[in-house]
Amino acid sequence: MKRQYILLALMWLSAACAPKAPDTEKQIDAILSQLTLEEKIAMTHAQSKFSSPGVPRLGIPDIWCTDGPHGIRAEVLWDKWSQARWTNDSCTAYPALTCLSATWNPELSRLYGESIGEEARYRKKTVLLGPGVNIYRHPLGGRNFEYMGEDPYLSGIMVVPYVQGVQSKGVAACVKHFALNNDEVNRHTVNVNVDDRALYEIYLPAFKAAVTEGGAWSIMGAYNLYKDQHLCHNKTILMDILKGEWGFDGVVISDWGGAHDTDQAIANGLDLEYGTWTDGLTTGPSNVYNRYHLAEPYLERIKSGKFGMEELDDKVRRILRLQFRTNLAEGYGHGRFVCPDHSAAARKIAGEGIVLLKNDGGVLPVRDARKILVVGENAVKMLTVGGGSSSLKAKYEVSPLDALKARFPDAEIVFERGYSSGAARAQDGISAKFDLAETRSAEQMVADAVAAAVDADYIIVFGGLNKNEHQDCEGVDRLEYGLPYGQDALVDALAATGKKLVFVNISGNAVAMPWVGKVPAIVQGWYLGSEAGPALADVLSGDVNPSGKLPFTFPVELSDGPVFMEEQYPGIRREGEDIIDEYYSEGVLVGYRWYDTKGVKPLFAFGHGLSYTTFEYGEAKLKGRKLSVSIKNNGSVPGAEVAQLYISDPEASVERPAKELKGFKKVFLQPGESVTVTFDIPDSALSFFDADAHKWTVEPGEFIAHVGSASDDIRTSVRFNLH
Repeated sequence: MKRQYILLALMWLSAACAPKAPDTEKQIDAILSQLTLEEKIAMTHAQSKFSSPGVPRLGIPDIWCTDGPHGIRAEVLWDKWSQARWTNDSCTAYPALTCLSATWNPELSRLYGESIGEEARYRKKTVLLGPGVNIYRHPLGGRNFEYMGEDPYLSGIMVVPYVQGVQSKGVAACVKHFALNNDEVNRHTVNVNVDDRALYEIYLPAFKAAVTEGGAWSIMGAYNLYKDQHLCHNKTILMDILKGEWGFDGVVISDWGGAHDTDQAIANGLDLEYGTWTDGLTTGPSNVYNRYHLAEPYLERIKSGKFGMEELDDKVRRILRLQFRTNLAEGYGHGRFVCPDHSAAARKIAGEGIVLLKNDGGVLPVRDARKILVVGENAVKMLTVGGGSSSLKAKYEVSPLDALKARFPDAEIVFERGYSSGAARAQDGISAKFDLAETRSAEQMVADAVAAAVDADYIIVFGGLNKNEHQDCEGVDRLEYGLPYGQDALVDALAATGKKLVFVNISGNAVAMPWVGKVPAIVQGWYLGSEAGPALADVLSGDVNPSGKLPFTFPVELSDGPVFMEEQYPGIRREGEDIIDEYYSEGVLVGYRWYDTKGVKPLFAFGHGLSYTTFEYGEAKLKGRKLSVSIKNNGSVPGAEVAQLYISDPEASVERPAKELKGFKKVFLQPGESVTVTFDIPDSALSFFDADAHKWTVEPGEFIAHVGSASDDIRTSVRFNLH
């Protein structure tokens, strides 16, 4: 009893200090010395769907995790995915991370992290399972909408303030899915074959930034394999790189069901195991969690002498460190949940992430409209529901149709569905609020839309993808690059009317647009969360000048991209085995690096995004390693431009991409206003990873610095030599 009081006193003292007090490690040592073997084992694995146990006798609380990166998941039953049917767990839904990345604004990333961190704190969560920073490798990936795009530099810059924002509220960010989780098909059995240079240059930098710059307190292993080891217990990725090279002192959490081998889980860096489908779950409800790899099997191995205490104490130390940073730390407040500030943040992020892809003839913004025809299921379909673990029980979701009616009260606004994805389906007990039952044929829906367009001033089509299976959805990939549900025929028919036509693409992925030459205005609308409708209405009306830039490339055809062979995707099954080998033979030529290097013209380039104003770039000037360029708003309305710095290394001894993003600055300018943007060019912007020497290398010679508005819209360049 006396020992318990001593430990509680230590915890109280730690709570009075900062989350990372200098004597935290001594306090952890004191607790470790009091824990029994069985208590230590219990701390390393789940006790329910989303919690792992603390030690009540010592005042150590349970750890509670929550999906997801875009909103706080509704409560589920203790051991089922079914909703607990609480009445107070409906969250604010924030834009998906593709939209956040499209803002190219780290300040908004911080706002996002702080806002969602407050919601997690209010719901008493220890760990937020996000953000996701896996690289967008090809447009069929079912979870691309959850990630931050195709470029490691952009993802790295944007993830750091998100992590810091979440953790500033006393909730651990759990950066996922580490690593090489770039598609969903066969995700538990795919073994990724990638060379070290591509691994370090493309697939690791955003994770490294989250850890070494963002100070992430936890990280989630991926489902797939690398070097024939699952990534939730992978020696190279978790031990050699994460905990070795990067010095990560936080907790490695398994993805749910991502642990497969007890010995590897013990030795190869997994600290906290969740969701494992072991024998206990297939034979009955009793003794379920004790059969996890880091439960009784681990205990048996220690008692038999196969493993000592070194690995276990390291795992528990990390878990206790997480506790001192979250549950046992004070000064973070109680959080806030579904408040006006969070709604405003969601709307601000959504509005700044929307991308104006095309605007021929200045069709947008909408002006002097007497009648607006709104077409498309995505104008009314709930898109906070579905898609896998990011599905949300949102407090509200304003549809684009309702928002346009509110924004244009004097206009006649008519709705036609235009296409159907089938009746709305619930996920995890969350039901859509709009009846999507449909009896008309696809041809009749198109005909009805065309008929309604006769006297319309504008036609605004809300199409794209959704979060149904084989769309933007966890666990499966898309089956085709083209738009589903006959949307191409709908767009062709509406384009033939000659009306002012706007296509708003709601998706987290690139899509084919064979009608691109017939449609004057195209907007990338993402999954925008609770404030989807108002944010889209803001941009379409001109209340908000669009400033989003694409975080990934839109190819014309899928075959134009770097991933086009079966061995690259979905991979080749090994004879007589379940393992599928996927070969990243494109190396470092991912996304725009491929298109620029191979001279393939995309539909819309990485970094592309138009405005309702125009920006003039001056001549780039370089003084030492500092580059400067002036930017002027030449239009009549305020706007924001993202100046993008790319570096070329034409004299490299290895194949390098034609250019690589190495800096960006977003500037907000009034009409006629100009500003000088400056970029530093450090060695890291010039280096490549030398796989043989296992180090980053900068070679002397000529380099070219480019500044532009997109990867295919370079406005000014300057050459310089490194001696």
